[in-house]
Amino acid sequence: MKSLIEAMARALVDKPESVSVTEVEGERTTVFELRVDTADLGKVIGKQGKTARAMRTILSAAGTKMGKRCVLEILE
Repeated sequence: MKSLIEAMARALVDKPESVSVTEVEGERTTVFELRVDTADLGKVIGKQGKTARAMRTILSAAGTKMGKRCVLEILE
């Protein structure tokens, strides 16, 4: 899952080396914290949050298949 998020984010940004994903595992929920360069933040979020919403949908679908709840947080 972590590599999936990294791959999606690296494809969107201008500085792929600044992309990092941290996984925080809970009992039932896994939180993925995505960090990108501040200049690339708008590209990851997208217009009206559509890109971020699409990434969360893909992550949620993949998590459901594995039987886990996955949440994506985009941090500055």
